Amino acid sequence: MGMHEHRHHGVESAIGIFPQLVLALPFLITLFLYIFAVFVSNRKYKNWPIYRTVYWALGVLLAIISVSGPLAERAHGDFVIHMLGHLFLGMLAPLFMALAAPMTLFLRSLEVQSARKITKILQKGLFRVLTDPIVASLLNVGGLWVLYTTNLYTLMHESMTLHVLIHFHVFLAGYVFTISIIYIDPIPHRTSYLYRSIVLLVALAAHGILSKYIYANPPMGVSQLQAEQGGKLMYYGGDAIDIVLIFILCLQWYKSSRPKIATKSGAYSI
Repeated sequence: MGMHEHRHHGVESAIGIFPQLVLALPFLITLFLYIFAVFVSNRKYKNWPIYRTVYWALGVLLAIISVSGPLAERAHGDFVIHMLGHLFLGMLAPLFMALAAPMTLFLRSLEVQSARKITKILQKGLFRVLTDPIVASLLNVGGLWVLYTTNLYTLMHESMTLHVLIHFHVFLAGYVFTISIIYIDPIPHRTSYLYRSIVLLVALAAHGILSKYIYANPPMGVSQLQAEQGGKLMYYGGDAIDIVLIFILCLQWYKSSRPKIATKSGAYSI
């Protein structure tokens, strides 16, 4: 217990208001940019769906709550709250923001030539690699294995730079993983539903195994009780969010398999 308390004294001295601002500010900026893009897009095309804007705002709110304010501050000394922040930042916020179709909105708000240039950039090899479900899974779930099975979790709470970088990684890896599994925005390099389904199941299994590992093997400086509670939250909370992901993937797969006449518009209502 003494080590547990000692580590969190270090946390308080290393992590203050500045990293919270550094982490929250980009999300606030994206919210303003998204709303601005909606106004620009609505002047040229039919009105952008309000529910998409609501999805984006919810995603931004969850991300900001997880990296700044009372919940973020409590997460430094409470592993269960830390895990709740992980679910918000790495799973739920990316899901809402992916459902907001930001790339579609961004391209709609640009001039045609500029949109074509951006599309060509997205077709480059780097984006093909990053949005491959296997690579995205390794960055996402693999990153979590590294975080919780090494001393990186402890170092994150003692170094402001690591704290900021790891939180950005958790969000970005979660977002890239989400858009690699469900296609809401246009994706230049599409993979089959079967391929994405298999990768998703393997990733979910790896996430579930990690939560059980944390339950039995607390990260350095975390008490057994908190590790058990945090592991349970990661397991059941992750499953709840994953069910939504599975539902959307299955719904898209079902719609794509219907006769072409029935899906003439080619647009998903999700």
